[in-house]
Amino acid sequence: MNNEPKNDLKPTDRPSDLKPSRLAPGDILRVGAVGLVARRARVVLSALGIAIGIATMVAVVGLSESSRADLMARLDRLGTNLLTAEADDDGTGRPVKLPKNAVAMVERIGPVRHATATADVDARVRRSDLVPEERTAGVTTQAARLDLLSALGGEVAKGVWLTEAGERLPTTVLGAVAADRLGITRTGETIMMNDVRVVVVGILEPIELVPTLDRVALVGFPAAERYFGFDGHPTTVFERSTDASVEDVRAVLARSINPGSQAGIKVSRPSDALAAKAATDEGLTTLMLGLGAVALLVGGVGVANTMVISVLERRQEIGLRRALGATRGAIRLQFLTESLLLSGLGGVTGALLGATATYGFARAQGWTTVVPPWALAGGLAATLLIGVLAGLYPAIRASRLHPTVALHAA
Repeated sequence: MNNEPKNDLKPTDRPSDLKPSRLAPGDILRVGAVGLVARRARVVLSALGIAIGIATMVAVVGLSESSRADLMARLDRLGTNLLTAEADDDGTGRPVKLPKNAVAMVERIGPVRHATATADVDARVRRSDLVPEERTAGVTTQAARLDLLSALGGEVAKGVWLTEAGERLPTTVLGAVAADRLGITRTGETIMMNDVRVVVVGILEPIELVPTLDRVALVGFPAAERYFGFDGHPTTVFERSTDASVEDVRAVLARSINPGSQAGIKVSRPSDALAAKAATDEGLTTLMLGLGAVALLVGGVGVANTMVISVLERRQEIGLRRALGATRGAIRLQFLTESLLLSGLGGVTGALLGATATYGFARAQGWTTVVPPWALAGGLAATLLIGVLAGLYPAIRASRLHPTVALHAA
């Protein structure tokens, strides 16, 4: 009896005729994951470069969008329908004076809902009479109408606003910066305007649309005329109209105020300054995105370097798998999977870090946190692209190793 093991191969069969082994998608993921787990320290350092790049890009976009959302909310709250008309020069260097009835003339414009004014007053502001007159702490004096605060949407932080009685008396309301510079922390204290002792009855919150008012001491028009020789001519007229008619009012505002010398009146919209700030932020965002892209590129180089070293260290494994029937495509797929998993690890970590940084900074600034989904999706897509590009050459190099040469080299 013949006890030799039975050989099912026919004499005509050749190794090349045998069906090559193939791995299921789940097996490929497991094999790729095992390759990363075996080199944890190197994987962490390589993924860190990817994570820094993605975190930077996500955080930059998130902070930019959060800042823009906050700006839009502020504009909605403050309104973009405020126009200012300021006295300038007539083109020959001579200053132009706005007429005393400038506010009444502006109110005649159909779409105008509210008009008010302020005026420069020649009164030096000092903390006390012991301070020399030339040391004004950068605080100037302006006359204001009673309806100024409501027109600008301003608020009083301490004390009260000017009243019908108070606007005729030596009383003042300080802007937020003016109070800080003069060292005034509460109402009832006195300051000097020229040689007149004036009582501080109020301190304002910062006025976002007209920040120049933060650095002035405001008095009533009648008090300015009585105590400081003010001539009654306003310097700046503020008006609010319907949102749809802002540009129409802007076109006629100067000649409505002073038909004879409209060239000496400068009309502007304060909200444009906030819009310009948003444009500046966009330029800075682009710069920071470029820096994030550079960090991501460096991380990609780190991944490629890790994969090349991995191929060199695992030649015996590659040769053994090839000898057991693994195709070149399977080897390429294995190392591409490792590269994608490595990049994906860095990408997901970076996206979480970027979103967390955005949330923390936005909360600290009092903004609404906005992390656009497209930023997260774009970051992860960039990560996968980096993974493919970084792993392509090492995967091709691994697949081209001949089993005999790989086993012999090992």
